[in-house]
Amino acid sequence: MASETERRSPNGGPGWKLGVVDTVEAIDPVAWNALTGGHHPFLRHEFLVALERHGAVGPDVGWVPQFILLRDDSGHLRGAVPAWLKGHSRGEFVFDFAWAEAHERHGLAYYPKLVVSIPWTPATGPRLLVAPGDDAGTIRAVLAEGVRDLTRQLGLSSAHCLFACEPDLEALGNGQFLRRRDFHYFWHNDHYQDFEAFLTALTSRKRKKIRQERRYVREQGIDVRMQTGHELCNTELDLIHAHYANAFRRKTNLPVLSAGFFREIAHTMGEQLLIAVCRHDREIVAAAIMFRGSDTLFGRYWGSSGNYPALHFEACYYQGIDYCIRHGLQRFEPGVQGEHKIARGFLPTRTTSAHWLVSPAFQRAVADYLQREGDLIDTQFEHLRAESPFRVDPTPTAGP
Repeated sequence: MASETERRSPNGGPGWKLGVVDTVEAIDPVAWNALTGGHHPFLRHEFLVALERHGAVGPDVGWVPQFILLRDDSGHLRGAVPAWLKGHSRGEFVFDFAWAEAHERHGLAYYPKLVVSIPWTPATGPRLLVAPGDDAGTIRAVLAEGVRDLTRQLGLSSAHCLFACEPDLEALGNGQFLRRRDFHYFWHNDHYQDFEAFLTALTSRKRKKIRQERRYVREQGIDVRMQTGHELCNTELDLIHAHYANAFRRKTNLPVLSAGFFREIAHTMGEQLLIAVCRHDREIVAAAIMFRGSDTLFGRYWGSSGNYPALHFEACYYQGIDYCIRHGLQRFEPGVQGEHKIARGFLPTRTTSAHWLVSPAFQRAVADYLQREGDLIDTQFEHLRAESPFRVDPTPTAGP
């Protein structure tokens, strides 16, 4: 269904309408990208449509677009929500399997559910998108209610907004969404002049360890260089994809992104696709795939053809830190998990998701669970923050 299905007229303005589309290609790219200004690579129309064209989203993989669109009386796009109909919980990085099992034990269906997020991508960012210059608070409130309305109209169990920003969380909270606390490991730029200045901010033991790891890479004769998608040919992109896919298969995971996907985004948004390309005797032996936003670098995928000591740290962490310093980016999100990141300058930073369950009984049960879980998360967070490698902790504790 490529046409836009009208759901209701909201209170955003006279004649304004909420609609839903089930394909990204039904949305005008210029109007969609204007909502975020291109600041967030995973929200660009080019990225989302490439996911769809190359089979990374859709009914076959359990990520069906249900994008909520808010238009004014002239048909102009004033707000939107990247929502997905999900038949499972894979690729979300916020784990609700216990909630699904509880529904099943009570004879209720948990799936399908509505998820507001970026598929397969645990990156923070806006989720209730608002056109520049508009009354952001009012539009976010309309969009938050639109998420709940769509959940009811489709007969779903629940709605979930993952890794959201604070303004979105506030709007969702007014619509009775529950907050779920967690943390990831982020690097923050404390106005470093260069990589050496960053190292100087660390304790001597951590500083020595990083220099040692970087020396190991040089001694193996491996050249690591950050390149944009525009700078790589299809042959190089295909080899990088092969390394990425093999890394997933070695862990018995499914590499959902195809070589065609990387070719397409290298062409359509190559300036925001950054790859730390690792060459030995001119052959690409490993790569770390990243994406650049206006103030944040996002690390996503790693793959290699063999075992190269310390190369993972160089490509996935140190190259990214150096790039952020040289280009004035404020934050580096290298991906989920990994307490080993702390010693390399990535400190626990809070992230938050929001959840609404249609069943009042389950909403109350989940609220109680999230309170108890959140207390444990807070304790673990403070314990890990105390392991900071910095001589003086320079970084914020909250995400965007």
